[in-house]
Amino acid sequence: MPTGPASVLVNGVPRSLEGTDPATTTLDFVRSLGLTGAKEGCAEGECGACAVMVLTEDGSGSRWTGVNACLVPAAALDGQEVVTVEGLGSPEDLHPVQQEMAVRGGSQCGYCTPGFVCSMAAEYYRPDRKSPVDVEHDGHSADGGFDLEAVAGNLCRCTGYRPIRDAALALGAPTPGDTLAARTGISAPPPRRTRLTGSGREFVRPADLAEALTLLEENPGAVVVAGSTDWGVDVNLRGARAALVVAVDRLPELRHVVEDESTVEIGAGLSLTEVERALAGRVPLLDRLLPQFASRLVRNAATIGGNLATASPIGDLAPGLLALEARLVLTSSSGEREVPLDEFFTGYRQTALGAGELIRSVRIPLPLSRFAEFHKVAKRRLDDISGVAVAFALDVEEGTVQRARIGLGGVAATPLRALSTEAALEGRPWTEETVEAAAEVLRGEGTPIDDLRASAGYRRAMLGSSLRAVLAAAPERVPA
Repeated sequence: MPTGPASVLVNGVPRSLEGTDPATTTLDFVRSLGLTGAKEGCAEGECGACAVMVLTEDGSGSRWTGVNACLVPAAALDGQEVVTVEGLGSPEDLHPVQQEMAVRGGSQCGYCTPGFVCSMAAEYYRPDRKSPVDVEHDGHSADGGFDLEAVAGNLCRCTGYRPIRDAALALGAPTPGDTLAARTGISAPPPRRTRLTGSGREFVRPADLAEALTLLEENPGAVVVAGSTDWGVDVNLRGARAALVVAVDRLPELRHVVEDESTVEIGAGLSLTEVERALAGRVPLLDRLLPQFASRLVRNAATIGGNLATASPIGDLAPGLLALEARLVLTSSSGEREVPLDEFFTGYRQTALGAGELIRSVRIPLPLSRFAEFHKVAKRRLDDISGVAVAFALDVEEGTVQRARIGLGGVAATPLRALSTEAALEGRPWTEETVEAAAEVLRGEGTPIDDLRASAGYRRAMLGSSLRAVLAAAPERVPA
């Protein structure tokens, strides 16, 4: 892994990172350079006003990826390339995204606009995106080229979304000579070893997994970060600081998807967007779950291992993986061990990870159940925290439930399996009577509480309703 003076390319200009405090966010760093287009709206990755583009590797080349600059430590961008809204265009020479936003009335106060523009530009440069002309030529609707989910993590309080949507759907293909488009045809900068010290604190990106494990063994208080979508919130809103931050997001040993006859194994360092892309529909339950997980901006950074290690009782990923009977490979300097996910969460925000251990990968056993469903109950359809999350994996043969696995979130101090409900379903006919009886059992699973997102009674009601909804959907997907 290459080394060198810590720096990042910002809008094509090298910028030194030497002396940067590990707690300095990318947002604060670029604003300190006078690039004040990116704004702080929420400081927790929910509004997108701070979005910037980072060049990331895409196997055959690279792609521009939108991320929340308020969460990513500036030190984590050592050796990488970043583009802010100022790097896209200027008042005298607008970028096509900026031009469409202007002519279609996509901005009023303008606070959120730079973030929208960066998220839209990342989608504009998506390598496999078709322009409206290409889509029309293929015989499909003219708006099929732009995935509006790219801006699902960007919020606007004054313009209204229709003109922003119109601007997005009007975008054509990048023109010849577009330097940012050309950059996607060349590999992104390789990861390099980083060691930065600022304000008496240290940020390290190890060269490999062995070095990372040694650091964690020698520094029990070290904080491990990958996408920093959880740690970044603690830094911004709770003033969290750490003497040593160890970045593991670019370790090659944590970045793989391997499938054999019995298992799909997913490296813990892959972002959720990378997981979605690599699986390409091979795990239908995750296909249903991931689009409801936060927003594209968050999924572009958040990793599968980091999400599980936070042990949040309201995280969306854990219920799905519990229903899939996933197992975690935990690694340390002493070796590896495999732990079933339903034994990994030991208490509120507590896990079975020992001192110096990391999650190396997630293993999903095959074959998969033939019916899978994920229900998320939240106040917003996208970009919200769930009040209740329920994942189902069912096998029904000749009208009888042969196998049932149900993962729950938001109803206890930890994510959990609905074991009693599974038992109430298995071996019984897949009928309304069975489901009604099992729904009553499901209502009693966990220990839901009253909080700002939902009351305990509402959560119990949603558990029962979710199973009834599965009965309504399953006949279309599960052979009798």
